[in-house]
Amino acid sequence: METKKKALGRGLEQLFNSENLDLDINNIQKLESKLYESSNKEEIIEISLDELRANPYQPRKNFDEEALQELSNSIKEHGVFQPIIVKKSIKGYEIIAGERRVRASKLAGLEKIPAIVRNLSDELMMEIALLENLQRENLNCIEEALAYKSMITNLGLTQDQLSTKVGKSRSHVTNMLGLLRLPQEVQEKVIKGELSMGHARVLSKMEDNNKIIELANKIVAEKLAVREIEQISDNDEIKKKMPITRHTQNDNNNYKYVENLLTEKYDSKIKIKDNKIIIGFANTADLNRILEIMDIKG
Repeated sequence: METKKKALGRGLEQLFNSENLDLDINNIQKLESKLYESSNKEEIIEISLDELRANPYQPRKNFDEEALQELSNSIKEHGVFQPIIVKKSIKGYEIIAGERRVRASKLAGLEKIPAIVRNLSDELMMEIALLENLQRENLNCIEEALAYKSMITNLGLTQDQLSTKVGKSRSHVTNMLGLLRLPQEVQEKVIKGELSMGHARVLSKMEDNNKIIELANKIVAEKLAVREIEQISDNDEIKKKMPITRHTQNDNNNYKYVENLLTEKYDSKIKIKDNKIIIGFANTADLNRILEIMDIKG
């Protein structure tokens, strides 16, 4: 039995070795599933909630209190179905995956939670934290941008490599990182939900921070739509950090120049084929972002 357990441990080390596993948005769920399936009952232990601390690479800073309460009620009634994943640290354990379950368990009044302990590298912890949250669509755009910046800095990724890993276009990654140029007080408005991703993206193209702050306050006070801010930003008197490149029509490329213009505007892959405009989107949140830019309200 002991030999079997050691063999299982070695297999998991190989499975979670960042050199052997190229994590991306498509296989993060499979990775977690493999971990749970590969763990026997003896490896799932009860850990005191007081011994747990957040993953230092957790990109999400704001948690939906209503959703946490719903999860807490479910835990009160049914318990924690899926063990969290943790890493042993100098004092207690760091959460690799499952912070929502930890927070909800505390709300439910529990003292312990089932967990699987794994010694993962800092790089893999960072990737799991980001990809898990991106897959569940619950990061605000500033959190997402900060996570991208962290991965580029700490993992030495290019924007092209990162875009492949997170399943987003290169232009999306570039635009998200551009949000970090916004004044801090404007970023705070985005985090609080006072400004949308569409608003933030338009503001991030402007050069004058005072004008950005002024417009941000105007958006909140007057509830301006993204399209209205685009019209204001098109004013020649407003300097742009990243001027919009205009494309000229090329007869040989048919509608290529129009595709480029639409791709630039909606930050999504757009094709024109058979007299139809095809707009690609990554997930529901991305679709909502595009609808907001179009000023389409559900």
